Amino acid sequence: MRSGPLLLLLTLCLPAVVHAEESPPPLAEAASPQAQIDDLEQRLALSEEQREALGAQLQHASNERETAQLQRLRQDNQRLKLALKKAQTSTPHPLISEQQMWFATGAGAGLLGVLIGALLRRGRGSRREWLN
Repeated sequence: MRSGPLLLLLTLCLPAVVHAEESPPPLAEAASPQAQIDDLEQRLALSEEQREALGAQLQHASNERETAQLQRLRQDNQRLKLALKKAQTSTPHPLISEQQMWFATGAGAGLLGVLIGALLRRGRGSRREWLN
């Protein structure tokens, strides 16, 4: 086993071991069980209040962060909509598409071939002259 991960594991576990060795403040041994229960109930109530306060702070911070993020996203959305409208209005639409342009070019080449073939055929005699 490498020493790096082992050292990291020991470093991470050391605070947990030290924390586990610490014990809560001892209750008065001589106090009655009712006094101990009252003390624990007070500590529980205090812990509950702290938990609720921290939960409220967390919720408030989360709402602020979400509100800020939502506002930023709305601004980006508006900016992109304006850029899209500007791009759509600035580029004129062509009269014919690229596919239609290739079709027209092919049709023109075909017609040109037919015309050239017809002109060249007129220069020659008919086939009947060769059959004599």
